[in-house]
Amino acid sequence: MKKLLFVFGTRPEAIKMLPIVKKAIEDYSAFFKVEVCVTGQHKEMLKQVLDLFQIVPNYDLKIMQPNQDLFDVSSRILLGMRDVLEVSKPDCVLVHGDTTTTLAASLAAYYKQIPVAHVEAGLRTFDKYSPWPEEMNRTLVSKIAEYHFPPTQMAYDNLIKEGIQKNIEIVGNSVIDTLLYVSNMLDSDESENNKLKAEFSSKYNIDVDKSFILITAHRRESFGAGFEDICSAIATLADKYKSFNFIYPVHLNPNVQKPVFEWLKSLENVKLINPLDYLPFLFLMKKSFAILTDSGGVQEEAPSLLKPVLVMRTITERPEALELGLIKLVGANKEKIVDNVSKLIESPTFYNSFIGAANPYGDGSTSDKILKILAKNLFK
Repeated sequence: MKKLLFVFGTRPEAIKMLPIVKKAIEDYSAFFKVEVCVTGQHKEMLKQVLDLFQIVPNYDLKIMQPNQDLFDVSSRILLGMRDVLEVSKPDCVLVHGDTTTTLAASLAAYYKQIPVAHVEAGLRTFDKYSPWPEEMNRTLVSKIAEYHFPPTQMAYDNLIKEGIQKNIEIVGNSVIDTLLYVSNMLDSDESENNKLKAEFSSKYNIDVDKSFILITAHRRESFGAGFEDICSAIATLADKYKSFNFIYPVHLNPNVQKPVFEWLKSLENVKLINPLDYLPFLFLMKKSFAILTDSGGVQEEAPSLLKPVLVMRTITERPEALELGLIKLVGANKEKIVDNVSKLIESPTFYNSFIGAANPYGDGSTSDKILKILAKNLFK
């Protein structure tokens, strides 16, 4: 048997890695021994997804400390991974995407000469400061990784153009594996739906059957003036469309919380709520009228739920959805945000233009594809 060590630290990573972990444990136990290491980069949010998939990590670096920066996070993960790799002795380390955890864990595996498999490889904006630091993280990991799992043809082509010539397989995105698994669970469980409705009503005074725009915004490149514009746009829309709620699970970062609460706390139809577990967040996505976000994962998930997405970024590393008209870039720009949300609400033609094309990011079989490829290559 070969040992796979999955390393992740944020909730988005967990959402995309845990279906692969679960598949490996349940269907590939004859091939692989599976271990999981979490860095705790999103300590509060990570446990929610681990519990949903009933996975208990073998290692927890617990790196989070107050007021730390990227230097602190990177160095703590790198040093922590040294000890984990010495104990675990994996045959392959699997990392995901573009976080600081991804880069530091890959570098640690490289120092130990352990092959790295990069899930969601090849995404690029070709601007090293947008998104920051993610664009450089994923670019550097591509130079380290032995196995590359791009979700789409465009991501594959990006790797080829950078001179990577072997062990590249297009597999789709595992976020769709998770999305379909949890969405089907919600669709078949009326009691869970009623429970979630009751929780939003009692805890936040939110009627989820009333039309609402779901909002997520947390990116570093929008800190400061960008967030001021985003909040001003939401305030304008809330005043303009009083029959709509604007539901915003607010990220814990003080650079997000300060402007959001200053601008929006007093507005009756803006609902500022705590960060959500994956299950209630997906429930809100399914119930929403449309989504306003700067999240990469939401850009991938929402097309499968037939929800229009306005992306509060000037560039995206997910151009497939953009080219198909499933998302639209509006930046952290008040005028564009207000104009496009208004058009979604007022123009059925504009709204329907976002809906119809098949999701380019996968069909729910990504986890199985990745494990088949690793089984074939690791047992050569």
